[in-house]
Amino acid sequence: MTAPETGRGIAGFPGSADTFRILHVSTGNVCRSPITERLTRHALADRLGDPLTGGLIVESAGTWGHEGAPMETNAETVLADFGADPTGFMGRELLDDHVIRADLVLTATRDHRAQVISMGHSAGLRTFTLKEFTRLVRAIDMTTLPDPDGGVVERARALVRAAAALRGWLLAPNVEADEVYDPYGAPLPFFRSVGDEISQALDPVVTALTGVPAHM
Repeated sequence: MTAPETGRGIAGFPGSADTFRILHVSTGNVCRSPITERLTRHALADRLGDPLTGGLIVESAGTWGHEGAPMETNAETVLADFGADPTGFMGRELLDDHVIRADLVLTATRDHRAQVISMGHSAGLRTFTLKEFTRLVRAIDMTTLPDPDGGVVERARALVRAAAALRGWLLAPNVEADEVYDPYGAPLPFFRSVGDEISQALDPVVTALTGVPAHM
């Protein structure tokens, strides 16, 4: 396993028992997954103070990723609205190695989830749509997870196992509930609504990962 490309991961550690790799997946890796990647990093930095000590690596890729492409300008604007850093981003096509190294894969839609799982690599138990994972995380008793003071990585691994165990018992109320729709080519207001949707879905996930609620 290798360290993430420069500027991509929260921590520049090589994959090991001391790291936990989160992979966000959408279609082109220029709108939804870049927004989700950078909002996740921003939220983790807000909760952990110094994210380099956490061992959490956050990346993204697209099932039809535009390799080396910048994120959409409207996506950059959305990130700036949240105070997150859009700089230095480069799109990637989803590869087997990304899935193999990921400890948690969060996708924009159910179709993306199915595509990741179809790649194999025992990805089924660690691949969820973002909104699906949020719904499952909300149902987990946080007192059953390892104390984050003992290490965020251990807590993150336990969180994924707990969510996977709940998946068959806590179904979506409808098919749209687990989808984040593609804003590609849409005007800025729609991008902003998608950014709000992603931010709201990420908040309980980051709280569960770190054991620290959002700063008010």
